[in-house]
Amino acid sequence: MTVTTGTLYIVSAPSGAGKTSLVKALLDSESRIRVSVSHTTRAMRPGEVDGVNYHFVSREIFGAMVERGEFLEHAQVFDNFYGTSQTWIEQTLAEGFDLILEIDWQGAQQVRHLMPQAKSIFILPPTQEALRHRLTNRGQDSGEIIERRMRDAVSEMSHYVEYDYLVINDDFAHALDDLKAIFRANQLHAEQQAKRHAGLLGELLA
Repeated sequence: MTVTTGTLYIVSAPSGAGKTSLVKALLDSESRIRVSVSHTTRAMRPGEVDGVNYHFVSREIFGAMVERGEFLEHAQVFDNFYGTSQTWIEQTLAEGFDLILEIDWQGAQQVRHLMPQAKSIFILPPTQEALRHRLTNRGQDSGEIIERRMRDAVSEMSHYVEYDYLVINDDFAHALDDLKAIFRANQLHAEQQAKRHAGLLGELLA
């Protein structure tokens, strides 16, 4: 039997653009897609679960993992550190699952350098006003932090040119359909289809 390896997808967005909600909805509708669970030094938020949302670790443990070369990518975001386990990524792709990395543009640059075959998607809000409204309505951050996130968002969004696909999250259902279309189109790529249907192709060309 021909083994089909999965595709690695990088998904980035400024805070408040709706990336997490879109990815969750995509996972709920597609059984062959997995999402990487990153390691982070930030504090756990209400409702989050260790090992599900993130692997929450201390700065000391994170630093030791960096020294051992365990991360495919790692970056500092605001005052915290985030990293992606390289071993887990390789194992999941080898099992044939498509895999999503929810990382920022810094991490995306590292991953593209090491795995240039990865596909990348940037999610944008429809306006700055909409982004501010979403950040405020979350009720998680102070006004000062929201203003900081808004300033950082403009810098982050300037990196959209480095990505393969852009999704504008104005209408959630439409944005989700766009995201599904990207994954579906890549699953139908000739090289992937040839591996999946090697037997059929052999019969057709006999």
